[in-house]
Amino acid sequence: MSATSRDYPLAVRDGCTVIYDGECRFCVKSKEGFERLVCQSAPVRFIPYQSSEAEQILGPEYQSGRPEVAYRVGPDGRIHQGLNAMLPLLLGLPGGRFAGALLSLPGVKPMAHRLYALVARNRYRWFGAIPFRPL
Repeated sequence: MSATSRDYPLAVRDGCTVIYDGECRFCVKSKEGFERLVCQSAPVRFIPYQSSEAEQILGPEYQSGRPEVAYRVGPDGRIHQGLNAMLPLLLGLPGGRFAGALLSLPGVKPMAHRLYALVARNRYRWFGAIPFRPL
């Protein structure tokens, strides 16, 4: 069952750009899953961090090499990173409302930020790298 656009937070419904690590196997596979589930019901663009477009969009936020986190750029140009970048996408997926309720419990969101950081730091070790393929 795919989510409808009304299930997504405004940050996703009105369109956004997600910048992901195009050399990280976990990141690329996650992007492919989001494209199947999210892009059918919300206007989301995915751009690899290794592209010149990502460098242009992120401006001073962009650092050469592998990114530490994923980014979401809203229609207003605001840049969100890490768990804050991905949460609006996750909340619209099946089970997202449950995840949102869970994250509202005391102490859960800080733990989720730490879990995101742990996975981000170890994503190449745990899931491997893939060659970057320009779009």
